[in-house]
Amino acid sequence: MTVAAVCGSAVLALAGCSEPSQAPKTTGESSAPAADSSSAVTSAAATGENAKLTLYTSEPENKVDEIIAAFNEENPDVEVEVYRAGTGDLNARIEAERTSGKVEADLIWCADAPTFEKYKADDLLVKLKDVDSKDVMEEAVDEDGFYVGTRIIPTVIAYNTQVIDEADAPQSWTDLTDARFMDKIVLPDPAVSGAAAYNATVWINDSQLGEEWITALGENHPMVAASNGPTSQEIAGGGHPVGIVVDYLVRDLAAKGSPIKEVYATEGSPYITEPIGVFKDSANQAAAERFINFILSKKGQELAVKQNYLPVIDGVGTPGDAPKLNDIKLMQVDMDTLTSDRKRAVEFFQGAMN
Repeated sequence: MTVAAVCGSAVLALAGCSEPSQAPKTTGESSAPAADSSSAVTSAAATGENAKLTLYTSEPENKVDEIIAAFNEENPDVEVEVYRAGTGDLNARIEAERTSGKVEADLIWCADAPTFEKYKADDLLVKLKDVDSKDVMEEAVDEDGFYVGTRIIPTVIAYNTQVIDEADAPQSWTDLTDARFMDKIVLPDPAVSGAAAYNATVWINDSQLGEEWITALGENHPMVAASNGPTSQEIAGGGHPVGIVVDYLVRDLAAKGSPIKEVYATEGSPYITEPIGVFKDSANQAAAERFINFILSKKGQELAVKQNYLPVIDGVGTPGDAPKLNDIKLMQVDMDTLTSDRKRAVEFFQGAMN
């Protein structure tokens, strides 16, 4: 896989450990070696020019900071500014900017393929020209070439190991409707979290689950947290010792000593690919594509694994004791349904939880 070389220094990040945005944070410059001469993209540094990118993302602050720092080691001539927020907040910002004239960012990196299908349908994205996705798993690549997934993020059942014995832990989505978990469950709000909205659409269209399961889950009175971050913290803290959350957050907390463990449900796991794409209004498409190529490169995917994500390419391993991707049963729903039925699914899910 080709890793395009050359890029930047300063990073502005809107911080916070959960998905909604917070106050701006500035990090310092990073020094870097000269650009790799094998790059398929001409280095701006070689011409004495600098590029500047603005990235909109829901990626956690510490993780996106690490990614940009690693990118800057090979790409010292592009300044990257990051606006970080939950998918719902990002969508609202993008719509407001579009209504005012143009989207102010170059890159969008968040959520799931259906979200990017809407961006594509709204003519917000430009077709990628020089992004090398040949090694990326087919399920993560837009067949029209407007975006590409960057990691596999399944949603799992998680439980607090100090409150719930392993023998009593839920093993399936159906188990969560059992009366023994009444008032013990926490899950993210699909109106805030793109992953949660995706999950709701998958579950409502699954023959094993559907509306009946969602209704039964609501009858167990789950707590609805703002997003996946607070959900994982609630499970780890034991306030609600069972929950529905993206898998990498469980591994993040377990690595820090929290009493939390994940279970990949027997019916299968909904998953998102956290796609990335370039806005049509961007004047820096070439530099933006260098950033994408880095994320998809072996080095970029090895960093994803280090950050507890499952990769979208082979040959870079999996994080910790996480199962191999081929050993995880993934729930599949066709793209048309995922896109067209999202609003109904979110509304039904929210109604059932109240």
